[in-house]
Amino acid sequence: MKRLPQLQTMSKLIALKSDTPWLRLDVEENDWKQEEPARLARMLEQLLLIRRFEEKLLELAKEGLVHGPVHSSMGQEGGAVGCMSVLGSGDKINGTHRMHHQFLAKALNHRTAPGYDPRKDPFPDDMQEVLRRTMAEIMGLSPGYTGGRGGSMHLKWDECGVLGSNAIVGGNPPHAVGYAFADKKLGRGHVSVCFFGDGAAQTGAGFESMNLAALWDLPVVFFIENNMYAVSTHLREQTRETRLSGRGLGLGVPGIECDGMNVLGVRRAMQWALDHIRTKGGPVVVEALTYRYLHQSGLLKGSSFGYRTKAEEDAWGQRDPVRTLPERLVSMGVIDRKGADVLDARARQAVDAAAAALTETEPGSGKRRIVPALWPDPKTVEHGVRGNLDELAGLRALEVEDVPAHAMKEMKFIEAVAFATLKNMERDPRVYVLGEDVHRLRGGTAGATRGIGDRFPDRLVGTPICENGFTGLAVGAALNGLRPVVEIMYPDFALCAADQLFNQAAKVRHMFGGGFPLPLVVRSRVSAGTGYGSQHSMDSSGLFALYPGWRIVAPSTPFDYVGLLNAAVRCDDPVLVVEYQSLFQTTGPVPVDAPDYIVPIGKAKVRRAGAACTLLTYAGMVPVSLEAVAELGLDAEVIDLRTLDPLGLDWATIETSVRKTNRLIVVEETTRGTSIGAHIVKAAQERLFDWLDHEILHVSGTHSSPVVSKVLERAALAGKADVIRGLRSLMGEAV
Repeated sequence: MKRLPQLQTMSKLIALKSDTPWLRLDVEENDWKQEEPARLARMLEQLLLIRRFEEKLLELAKEGLVHGPVHSSMGQEGGAVGCMSVLGSGDKINGTHRMHHQFLAKALNHRTAPGYDPRKDPFPDDMQEVLRRTMAEIMGLSPGYTGGRGGSMHLKWDECGVLGSNAIVGGNPPHAVGYAFADKKLGRGHVSVCFFGDGAAQTGAGFESMNLAALWDLPVVFFIENNMYAVSTHLREQTRETRLSGRGLGLGVPGIECDGMNVLGVRRAMQWALDHIRTKGGPVVVEALTYRYLHQSGLLKGSSFGYRTKAEEDAWGQRDPVRTLPERLVSMGVIDRKGADVLDARARQAVDAAAAALTETEPGSGKRRIVPALWPDPKTVEHGVRGNLDELAGLRALEVEDVPAHAMKEMKFIEAVAFATLKNMERDPRVYVLGEDVHRLRGGTAGATRGIGDRFPDRLVGTPICENGFTGLAVGAALNGLRPVVEIMYPDFALCAADQLFNQAAKVRHMFGGGFPLPLVVRSRVSAGTGYGSQHSMDSSGLFALYPGWRIVAPSTPFDYVGLLNAAVRCDDPVLVVEYQSLFQTTGPVPVDAPDYIVPIGKAKVRRAGAACTLLTYAGMVPVSLEAVAELGLDAEVIDLRTLDPLGLDWATIETSVRKTNRLIVVEETTRGTSIGAHIVKAAQERLFDWLDHEILHVSGTHSSPVVSKVLERAALAGKADVIRGLRSLMGEAV
């Protein structure tokens, strides 16, 4: 075959340059000389305390006194100490499963009195208390900061600015962005620092978080501890570009690289980052090149597992900050050799004292054991899964029949969504609405935010397409003083945010002891029946019901929507608000001049009284069920559940009805596999068996997801004909 000649091109390739700084920082002799000697001594003491603390933890773990993994940070302490030296107690941090060093450095700084100099002052009781309580937490004991719930991987102490470490790799960056979002909106002037490693730097959550922080100029430091290994996988096996300080350049996020083994180098890099944030706006990436001396967890080194060489470990060992910092300070005359040894001995003594306060000698065996009285009470195992709704006590609770007709205005359901949201934003300046396109299209894609942008343009926040990122931001903002309302456009998209919704929002309150609010509302519309197909038609109620930290409400009338959203926004637990699009154009009365009422969470509504059977349903299937009952001429009692989560169902109303009717049917439109009805049927069978004369029936859609074809979509979902067949079967009629 004859080859055609290659075409010549006149194109030019022009190198593009970024104005975003990307720097390497190295300290010089003069940097050391400029530091206050007492500060250098304090940093040395913290370094020694953290190292001796972790050595003691490993000793305790070897004796079986630490339940679960111990992710040692030995080798990485210098970065934590240098970083925390520039932060105040009001600045927020979070981290990963490996956070002993960061937590201790932040907590010790918080408890350090002004002017404290370890070279001449006695070891403070407050710092001893930090060691004891941190050790207790890691050992799972009640004196810990979260009562032993968090252990090694979930450390939290709000007072000192640690809002929670995270065992999901990449789970914490969105939260730090949320802390910063809240601090910025509330005018606090604090900075947030998010610690993660080279492994988490490869996750989408990290990218989404950096983009949101850059987009909104949030004061966040993304502190990457590059220890070169994600468990045993080397950084070269994870990414082509191993200079992680450049991760944010394409997003306009400056990066600065420093020696993570050099305490002062990290301090200087953090000072540069904070100065940049304060003068140019955030965020900044700080990459600290460091090394993890031990394996992912436990006592062994990486070479024991074959993924690192002993030569590599020895080379990094020569740079151990616990070794090099004392030598540096002795050479500078900040402290003499004896003084450095005294500090080390004092650190060992303090750590030993912390362990001694939590352990005792077991009678008869001579072995060390945990003091039995320090274990948490097993009866408290479910404490903190969710609150008790005390925050709603005293609020005006109304049903539609409580309001005179002349005091109401007829309103479409979709109008009630925007109306209720706007009224809550007028009432509480901490309420922010976030989601894709919520700020455009005259009320978002469905009209749910109509009119809000005119009143509160700064609090109606249109987001990029990054459900995991902006949902995680909302979790962090809720932990730091805001009350976010997140719109997830379709429930199917909740799966894109599954980590933040289910590993984070659903668990965080219980995991950290339950003693704090997590006021997060997630709104999502169910569009089944509109031809949007399998990936836009889900009802996520059954999915959220798997996680008991979530409350779930599903209004069926405009009046109930306003009251339930009012309750959800005031609730200190995360709440899912289910919005059925089939109801959007239906109308009903709403008291527009007195909209500040609630429909209590956990209270069902009898929509039709009857004696023949009990029908439980919610949202879009309430009017369908009422029509089916009327068409049959059946004396059925129809109950609108309104609250759907298994721990929040109104069993008093349900039981009263079933005791009267002795028959029960659960009706919902959605597909069977992800439905919430199965949860309700199982619980009802356990609770109501003695009053049932017939098996409980469950009407739902098929096992198939709705597809675009109109006839197949209708066949996939339950409708009035299915309800009629179910009722006939329940009453013993041939169907």
